[in-house]
Amino acid sequence: MNIANHAMRRFLPSAALLMLLALVSLDAAAQVRAWVDRDRIAMGETVTLNIESSAATTSAEPDYAPLLTDFFVSGRTSRREFAMSNGRSTIRTLYAVALRPRRDGIVMIPALNVGSLRTQPIPVTVAPAAAPSPTRDEEAFIESEADDSDPYVQQSVGWVVRLYSATPLISGQLDQDPPEGASLQRVGDDAQYQRDIGGRRYHVVERRFLLVPERSGLLTIPPARFEGRGAGGFFDDLLGGRGGALQAQGAPRKLDVQPVPANAPQPWLPLQNLTLRYQSNPQELRVGSAATVTIEALADGATAAQMPELQLPPIDGVQVFAEPVQADERFVDGRPRVKLTRRFSLVPGREGDVQLGGMQMRWWNVRDGTAQTTRLPPLSWSVQPGSPVAPAMGTAPASISPATDIAARAPAASFADLAGANKAWVLAALAFAALWLFTLVWGLHRGDTKVAAASGGDEPTPPDSSHIDLKRLIERGDLGDVGDALCALARPPARDLDEARARLADPQQREAVDELLRARWGGGSAVTAREQLRRAFAGGPKWHAQAVPAPSQLPPLYPPERGRT
Repeated sequence: MNIANHAMRRFLPSAALLMLLALVSLDAAAQVRAWVDRDRIAMGETVTLNIESSAATTSAEPDYAPLLTDFFVSGRTSRREFAMSNGRSTIRTLYAVALRPRRDGIVMIPALNVGSLRTQPIPVTVAPAAAPSPTRDEEAFIESEADDSDPYVQQSVGWVVRLYSATPLISGQLDQDPPEGASLQRVGDDAQYQRDIGGRRYHVVERRFLLVPERSGLLTIPPARFEGRGAGGFFDDLLGGRGGALQAQGAPRKLDVQPVPANAPQPWLPLQNLTLRYQSNPQELRVGSAATVTIEALADGATAAQMPELQLPPIDGVQVFAEPVQADERFVDGRPRVKLTRRFSLVPGREGDVQLGGMQMRWWNVRDGTAQTTRLPPLSWSVQPGSPVAPAMGTAPASISPATDIAARAPAASFADLAGANKAWVLAALAFAALWLFTLVWGLHRGDTKVAAASGGDEPTPPDSSHIDLKRLIERGDLGDVGDALCALARPPARDLDEARARLADPQQREAVDELLRARWGGGSAVTAREQLRRAFAGGPKWHAQAVPAPSQLPPLYPPERGRT
């Protein structure tokens, strides 16, 4: 305890300096972002602009003056949040403002200053005002519509329910029952805005659903219902004002669902549109080194669950490792839209010319009722010899594996990302944090180290192998790390890889270890060794049973010393 107190008193100035640097680095790395709840509106409607700032030391609000040129500005709000996560404090301030465009067309929300930070401009598409609607006497009413009145079976249909209220709502419940013969799923959060109808201003709550018909024929969608209360006081209710209880019910709608056409491609994929493109592709390939190809698919009228898997066709002489698919789902123009992105690592096993055939995807165009095929252009490379790696002194050269190449590039990519966010302050704060923690731990454990040294050296504890993921090492680790893991997984741990091989009970696993040794020291193929290790150790290593000596029936020759465990 005395050592701990001494260490704390000694390093409190360092802690204060660290906190000061952390606060400075928070402001140095502060960010601001802006977004809108809808990017397509009509004249007379409002759109909500949200601005989020992570600056910790600034209290300046956004400068809304540039908005007045193209928008009417109203309903300004702000909220400040403080949160702790993993020992780190986060301060965020959220601003919101309602914007009503002064003109139609593509109207740009300009960049706004938030203290020393600046937002990005955002385009908003404003449709011309529709024909004047007749004046409605209802205090609240409901409209519903589908993005396609005659969809196909299993087509994703955007279903939108809009609740109009002549007074701001205090509470209420909006219900939409699912129809028979179709699935109905709510999508995203409600959008709230204002709209002028017949010279009267209404508050609108827009709720979106995903409707998927399960059979052909006439589909009847039940009407939506609302019960709630609007803003108003006692005298408003007494005198028949706009406040008080509100009720509304929409009208039932019918859709004519079309069957799957006889000439439709399989698997059945009804869409509004589909595009494929290469986000990135390598300029060259080298033997034993991993290169990345990234493919993007943008589907209009489908969710991620409805899309087929993005998969490259086989490439002769090249191994392909696919990463998980990244999906970005949105609701655009009243219907779902999804962007799928997937990265593939290409690892050539030989020199020469290789070609990647263009990926293709067949689908049904629901707009004109025709079968379509979207293709990517083929790619070709001339595989170059692998780059030689200078061996460390006293060690034999190790083969280059795909995971080694990827791992070697990772620190450079992380450092490049850090350089864009005032790396000097961030690196300084991290360096002081690491130094302070190291000296504090050293001071706290100094007394324990002396006690352990005085009590004599005990036998070293064998390494804990419970955290070793052999499959992951085989897929992405260095071949030397795979050998070390096999030695650590043996019980008791093996002194070297030869001993670990001799204790393996499965002949296929011993052959895989031989291939690993050839790849490291005998000029074998790292790709072949990794594939053989993957197959042989899919179920984990299988060891020979170790003989356990029977306990002796005789008492110990020397009694145990007192005080030792």
